Amino acid sequence: MRNGEPKIWLAQANNSPFWVIRYIDPETGRTLQKSTGTTKKKEAERKLGEFRADLLNGRYAGPANATWPTFREKYDADILSGFAPATVKKIDTVLDAVERILKPKRMGDLTASRISTFVAKLREGGRRETTIASYLAHLHAALSWAVSVKLLSAVPKIKKPKRAKLLKKPKGRAPTEEEFKKILAVIPEVIGSKRAASWRHFYEGLWWSGLRLGEALELWWDRDDRLCIDLTQGRPLLRIPAELEKGHQDRLLPIAPEFAEFLLRTPEEQRTGRVFKPEPEKTGKKPLTIIWVIKIMALIGEKSGVVVHVDPKTGKKKYASAHDFRRAFGDRWALRVMPPVLMQLMRHESIETTMRFYVGRSVQATADVVWEAYERAKEQPRKESSPLRDTLRDTQGVSGNGRKGADDANSGVPG
Repeated sequence: MRNGEPKIWLAQANNSPFWVIRYIDPETGRTLQKSTGTTKKKEAERKLGEFRADLLNGRYAGPANATWPTFREKYDADILSGFAPATVKKIDTVLDAVERILKPKRMGDLTASRISTFVAKLREGGRRETTIASYLAHLHAALSWAVSVKLLSAVPKIKKPKRAKLLKKPKGRAPTEEEFKKILAVIPEVIGSKRAASWRHFYEGLWWSGLRLGEALELWWDRDDRLCIDLTQGRPLLRIPAELEKGHQDRLLPIAPEFAEFLLRTPEEQRTGRVFKPEPEKTGKKPLTIIWVIKIMALIGEKSGVVVHVDPKTGKKKYASAHDFRRAFGDRWALRVMPPVLMQLMRHESIETTMRFYVGRSVQATADVVWEAYERAKEQPRKESSPLRDTLRDTQGVSGNGRKGADDANSGVPG
């Protein structure tokens, strides 16, 4: 029917004297048939003519050729009449939008391509993605019903819009220095005074390094085949062996100066084996697994009372952990170095990760730095000129009485 008059013809089924009308469904391309109810050819030809006229004028409610008004009328009577008024209003809003935007004459007009256009128009009109998804759900239900009562041959494929992934809010925050000191203070209470020194060393290493927990537990002084500290290059570096890298090449990365100073406090004769050796409960046991370390750190965090997140639904509290120390490290260095440098310090795979989680996240801290710089500029003696001072003075302009900012004394210009 898209290319002119549909192909329609008479035929007799095998071993049957009755004539049938056969035609090609324009939507599916399948050959369908309808009985004429007569064995007389002339009578069948007359019914063929009537059927052709009905098909062309939309009066035949066959698959893909039922008219849109017929569908709306039957759907209202058979389905919507049993729904609550609020639901009926929602569905009518959707179908009215389809009618307004696509102007379908027959059900076969609702192809996948046309529905895609419908979605695009809704989006152009400022509809939210959630609203569009709701519209499509109601439309799909209506078209599925139309198929069930043979007003449509098949439900067109409706591609639901994918919602943009929302950035997950971190379930935690960076502890302050005071809070970190509180955590260190409770270590002996949780694990005992004999083991406290090794655990304090471990915690301080996490704080100054920004290492992930697994990285810290697998950091070595003297294993070239493992994550290790390289002290042969002048400044201490972090060496990642080729075996642990996707590119199969050794990689050297910078470490924070505070962490380097922390490491160099370890006497040379003790720089063997793992850098961090949090002691297990009984001496002589194998090094603690990451699972046990996490459990013990959870106890220490809870004992300290340093809460870094509260679930808004359940009220469950999350206490400071290793990853929160990494956040603190990232926040500190985000104010000191450019993003590409921070990316290497954090060992992120992409600059996007660094930008998303650290650069610009601590807006208040950044504002503090800006204001501190401004206050320092204001405190400079008047005789000392600076680009900032000159810029501030120039932007004040000339006051209404012709004197420049009332000799700058009353104009608020630093100096």
